[in-house]
Amino acid sequence: MNPIVYSIGTILGLVFIGAIVALFVHDIIQQQHAILRNYPIIGRLRFFFELQGKYFRQYWFAGDREEQPFDRATRAWVYKNAKNKGGIIGFGSTYDLREPGATIFVNAAFPIQEEDQLPTPSLLIGESYCQYPFEARSIINISGMSYGAISAVAVRALSLGAAKAGCWLNTGEGGLSPYHKEGGCDVIMQIGTAKYGVRDENGSFSPARTKEIAQFVKAFEIKLSQGAKPGKGGLLLGPKVTPEVAAIRGIPVFQDSISPNRHHDIGNIDELLDKIAYIRDLTGRPVGVKSVIGGWRFINELCDTIHRRGLEYAPDFLTIDGGEGGSGAAPQTLMDYAGLPIAEALPRVVDTLIESDLKKRIRVIAAGKLVTSAHGAWALSVGADFVNTARGFMFALGCIQALRCHLNTCPTGITTHNPWLQRGLVVEEKYLRVANYAMNVNKEIDMLAHSCGLRHAREFRREHVRIVQTAGKSVALNMLYPYPEVKR
Repeated sequence: MNPIVYSIGTILGLVFIGAIVALFVHDIIQQQHAILRNYPIIGRLRFFFELQGKYFRQYWFAGDREEQPFDRATRAWVYKNAKNKGGIIGFGSTYDLREPGATIFVNAAFPIQEEDQLPTPSLLIGESYCQYPFEARSIINISGMSYGAISAVAVRALSLGAAKAGCWLNTGEGGLSPYHKEGGCDVIMQIGTAKYGVRDENGSFSPARTKEIAQFVKAFEIKLSQGAKPGKGGLLLGPKVTPEVAAIRGIPVFQDSISPNRHHDIGNIDELLDKIAYIRDLTGRPVGVKSVIGGWRFINELCDTIHRRGLEYAPDFLTIDGGEGGSGAAPQTLMDYAGLPIAEALPRVVDTLIESDLKKRIRVIAAGKLVTSAHGAWALSVGADFVNTARGFMFALGCIQALRCHLNTCPTGITTHNPWLQRGLVVEEKYLRVANYAMNVNKEIDMLAHSCGLRHAREFRREHVRIVQTAGKSVALNMLYPYPEVKR
């Protein structure tokens, strides 16, 4: 027996030494990496530590308020609310009220007592302009995340959780899957530039398919652009284009799914309004538009054209995504530098709608890293009617910000189609966290409203918020962005 063990040990040792020698020779003769040519074998540690650095920083080195794209304190707040453990802390806040851009709510000397508080009312979308207006009940809602970009179990948990919480679920541009319908929640069908889910065999818009889908959804959203990649279409890498994803989208299996950078049939404001009116008449459902704001020309021309053509051509809602948005794969240059942040884009859009006397006609949905109740209350104060978040609900599902969304290796099963990794996401547990997160965000937005002396959250106005400009000095939001006068 010993000779056999000795022989196996010798063979393994020789294999190991051979592998080291082979790596040494490879590193010496390769021409791509100077470090490996000069420091064979050992130089590989550099690449290993570079890859692992972001994960070490996440847990050991970065402070609670330092990490990007979401700091540890924000993620912990979402986790606690998703688990229904409440956002209670002790000893003091780590939120720096001296940091420029910090938000401060103007609490009332005599806040609203419990018997005087009112439930936040729902709002109708498309009222008087379509056959089936959509009654939206929740302030916080699930932003577009395509099936394909996220897993089947993640979509199932979101659908069931949305139904329990009373919020809507946006399909993202990947089409309507069976998992979106499973929970029986309110669904908004997003129409992306590739027309996934509503396209014919040639890739063009299919009226028949759209009318068929209309029976399962509450509204349609035409996506012009999204915060992660303004000016570029959706991107789903080949390993995530499974046979089922490919069948829903109508594309080849395991090939990169790259959407056009804009709709081929929508090249100007008039064509956009034509498409809105056509889909609304075809389906009877409200139709809105999602866009990142890069300047004021688009929203100004939109409002002018609506007045020229009539209110029946107006979108029933506008989803304004900030340049800081993004839950999927995108080029870093666009994610870093393209599109105005929501803090600047939202008030400008709302002001233009007020000036044009279109604010009552068009509902406004704000998106872009708005994951907390304070973010939601700020958006309502500016003039938004609803808030969309994708990554907030990803955290509720258990996302640990591993930054692997595009690689099909998500360790929590949210953005992967690997069955072994998906088993970690137990739908029966996670859908409750989705619901808890949504309900607790709504509850805390109301709590902030009551602290400001308001009966419910829809009474927020800009004077209820102050924005820190320099250390020790803040300015009321209605001074930074005064309410404009109606010009029409």
